[in-house]
Amino acid sequence: MATDFLPELAADLPNLAELGWPFREKFMDTIASDVGLQQFEELVPMLEGFEHPAILVSADYQILATNSHYIDAFGEIEHQPGNPARCYGVSHGYSVPCDQAGESCPLSACKSSGRKERVLHIHNTPRGREHVDVEMLPIKGRNGELKYFVELLKPVSIASAEFSTQQMVGSSPRFNEMINLINLVASRDSSVLLLGESGTGKELAAKAIHDASDRRDKVLVTVECAGLTETLFESELFGHVKGAFTGASQNKPGLLESADGGTLFLDEIGDVPLGMQVKLLRLLETGTYRAVGSTQVKRAQFRLVCATHKNLPELVAKGEFRQDLYYRINVFPIVLPALRDRGDDLALIAKSLLKKLDPEGNYRLTDSVVRRLRRHPFSGNIRELRNILERAIIFAHSNVIDTSVIERCLLDSVPALEDSAEQKWLDLPSQEREYLHKLLDHCRGDKDKAAQIAGISVRSLYRKLEQ
Repeated sequence: MATDFLPELAADLPNLAELGWPFREKFMDTIASDVGLQQFEELVPMLEGFEHPAILVSADYQILATNSHYIDAFGEIEHQPGNPARCYGVSHGYSVPCDQAGESCPLSACKSSGRKERVLHIHNTPRGREHVDVEMLPIKGRNGELKYFVELLKPVSIASAEFSTQQMVGSSPRFNEMINLINLVASRDSSVLLLGESGTGKELAAKAIHDASDRRDKVLVTVECAGLTETLFESELFGHVKGAFTGASQNKPGLLESADGGTLFLDEIGDVPLGMQVKLLRLLETGTYRAVGSTQVKRAQFRLVCATHKNLPELVAKGEFRQDLYYRINVFPIVLPALRDRGDDLALIAKSLLKKLDPEGNYRLTDSVVRRLRRHPFSGNIRELRNILERAIIFAHSNVIDTSVIERCLLDSVPALEDSAEQKWLDLPSQEREYLHKLLDHCRGDKDKAAQIAGISVRSLYRKLEQ
């Protein structure tokens, strides 16, 4: 490989020294040596100063050197005579730079801004396609011209671009955007609010945040907020002492105690009773709490992750969710995309779900089934897809799940046993009951919203449902 750039790079040393990078001294010693100027491999010690896989790239995308971390993670780079390896070809298999192939290019962004740039990419690796956090560092010459770039490649382990039964899977733009946000915030202690429809995988996202954080060796404690009364919620979270209330026959530690040093995940935070929201706010602001029936103040140290499918600003406007609590938990919001917005991921998600349902891996979907599923609205998102696939395994006559099986699984109700040609008329109370149940399903159990759409009061809605 040509080494004509070495004298130029040596001349750029003052610029490099100002950067204060960890490899500076070793690199300067290398360039100062006459032998080093003749040996291209002497650039490798410069890259060895980084704790992640790193490559040195020219302004025309040519890979000039790699460090040992890169070789361990991605393997040796093969250079063809007269056809030098370029970053977009090695990482993606492209024949043109990433920004010409429909993706963002950190090197191009670096050229435009003159500053460090980063992007989440999916790279080809010996293990298949993987998510990689790419950071590009520019090297300027004496005249300020950008000649070389150090590309750091940090593998992202919280998601998979290939089949997986343990991680979130996907490679669509909406999915990658979500993974990028998770990857950005995971290493910090900022509170995270996960937003999105039911069934989009908020619990998996919370686990990914925890697993990528410095608290990964501690416990992730999940509190299901939906359906808990204020007393029960307080007891579950804070614990209680013997005699605190009827049935409290012994001391019981709360989930907060288990979460100490780890991550506390409050699922469906929008369902926390209004009275309990005051105590939760006090916990988040002071880091202290008391068990039910106790006067002893305890201190809690945890990272908070919350999730909801509800519109919290709307609840705040209606007085059903405290505004101060909303701003306390909404430090770093992350929206989880609906499955219908991740059409390119559906086949991969379905394959991973089938493997979970049938660990032996006996079942597979035809291409026509995948196309049919991509047209389905999936109001229940990934949870609905899982149910459909479990039904399909039961109905399937072989290990191949075809469209006839899937169409049966997609039916909203069990086919009538009687002649379907005979029209059935329901009485008005039955029609009203069916309408209200479908409306509640559409509103995902939000009775206030359902009552508003139906044009009746919430009290009337409860009365009709009881009837």
